[in-house]
Amino acid sequence: MLIIFFIALFFFSVESKTLDPYKVLGVEKNASQREIQKAFHKLSLQYHPDKNKNKGAQEKFAEINNAYDILSDEEKRKNYDLYGNEKGNPGFDGGNSGDQGGYTYFTSGGPGQSGFTFRPDGWQSMGGQGGSKSFSFSFGGPSQQGSFGFGDIFSNFFGGDMGGGGQFGGFSSSAKSQPGSKSAPKSIRSINSQVYKKEIADKGITWLLLSFTPSLRGTKAYESVIEEVASSLQGALKVGSINCDADASFCRELGVYPRRAPRVFIYSYIASESGSLVEYSGDLTTKSLKSFCQDHLPRFSKRVDLGRFEHPFANQEVLPKVMLLSTKKDTPVIWRALSGLYHKCFIFYDAEVHDVSDPMVRKLGVDALPAVVGWLANGEKQVLSAGISVKDLNSAIRDLSALLDGFEKKNNKVAAASARRRKTENETGEDKRLPMLTRYNFDDICSERVPVCVIGAFRSSKGRKHLETILSSVSQKSMLRRKNTASGSRDDSVSYALLDASKHSSFLNAFDTSGFRSADKLVVAYKPRRGKFAAFVGDNMTSEEVERFIGSVLNGDVQFTNIKQKPEFK
Repeated sequence: MLIIFFIALFFFSVESKTLDPYKVLGVEKNASQREIQKAFHKLSLQYHPDKNKNKGAQEKFAEINNAYDILSDEEKRKNYDLYGNEKGNPGFDGGNSGDQGGYTYFTSGGPGQSGFTFRPDGWQSMGGQGGSKSFSFSFGGPSQQGSFGFGDIFSNFFGGDMGGGGQFGGFSSSAKSQPGSKSAPKSIRSINSQVYKKEIADKGITWLLLSFTPSLRGTKAYESVIEEVASSLQGALKVGSINCDADASFCRELGVYPRRAPRVFIYSYIASESGSLVEYSGDLTTKSLKSFCQDHLPRFSKRVDLGRFEHPFANQEVLPKVMLLSTKKDTPVIWRALSGLYHKCFIFYDAEVHDVSDPMVRKLGVDALPAVVGWLANGEKQVLSAGISVKDLNSAIRDLSALLDGFEKKNNKVAAASARRRKTENETGEDKRLPMLTRYNFDDICSERVPVCVIGAFRSSKGRKHLETILSSVSQKSMLRRKNTASGSRDDSVSYALLDASKHSSFLNAFDTSGFRSADKLVVAYKPRRGKFAAFVGDNMTSEEVERFIGSVLNGDVQFTNIKQKPEFK
């Protein structure tokens, strides 16, 4: 009996050394979690049953997972360091009855047992039931009990070296189910139809969305990559997941229902100002998905040449403007994200500049780059920030958001004061200054929501002064004010602007082939929504004549002509 005891002790010792988790993963006793993860990542890929068909690879793969299960859990690791096993019991216990001999047991968990099972030849337990060690790799299935994917473990390493990491599918454990395996991890928010309508649709921020059903394999790998991308683009991107088993009708309504594998979509603003879902079909790697997300960030900022930029004129009918000056060749991610968040509050511009010695930069009053310059609706310019320091994407968006919030509040105060002043001017009959039409404010002044856009075009300073006086007077006539009040609309039933035809003669080509070259001044009544116009030309036009013309336009007594093309500035 004594001999048998020592033989048993010898085999237990051999097994204990073989299953030393530090040796299995090839790491030191003081290895960090990152080093443990990295080692596990490398070995799992090397011995994965889908990749390695050599004899013994399955057993080695199970040993690797068992070792990681111990060392990735601080409590289990502490117990092993103190007692030699993860349970905290001193001795050579190779596994109690029914615990698969101390190994984590993997089951296929689906109809037809689509996995495989391996029973290594080796030390069998001395007595008891169920002491043999067996392993099975899961390909997933509707009834699997718990799963984990490489993404949970390799969130920091999944980026470029897995090359389409979703190919390995998932694993399941009947010994220890992973909590939350049938729903998104805590860091990925669950999305339903109410959340989608309230926080995603046309809200200006880009969302990365995962659609899945719990029975699909590989979901964890998708979740991991999405989490990694979300972390790198935090502040510019939000993530969510839709469980299409729990909300099938919502998934079908959006057209995102998954079939054989989870699907990834981004709520994109590339196609239009209103967002839309675009499916990602590239490799499941952090680098590839991150690049895709960056491509689909909002693009509401207009890239301009600072040397040709026409500084905004005072115009109470349009939004305030903000411009980013930087040395970047393309619009920075930070500015694109902000342009989406605030696209209903500001008109965004950005320009590439080389340094602060540029005369145009100095003209704006900027002494350090990058810088943000703003124009209130009344045309007043302000340098909002210069020499901006960026620590990370999230903090930069947060800080610049606070800057824009403050500028918006100031603009609202200025706009309120201007409205009170305009009211006083209307009551006293004082002249009202008209905005100058440019390529930057045209879409605001003559947008499709404006029924009639009245444009006074001139070719000389004398013609400008004459038209400005006439149109300012006409715009304040009680006839038009009463019409606006009666219709229940704001002052956007008719908009007024001046156009320097000597600089923008091509703009008038949309109305007349010759661009009214023979006229020093004219008034064009343009209906943007219908694409029609009527013109009044006269060298010695009077306020009464222009008033009658505009009155006839509003009453439908004037013959309108189709425009030749949409007016544009070149």
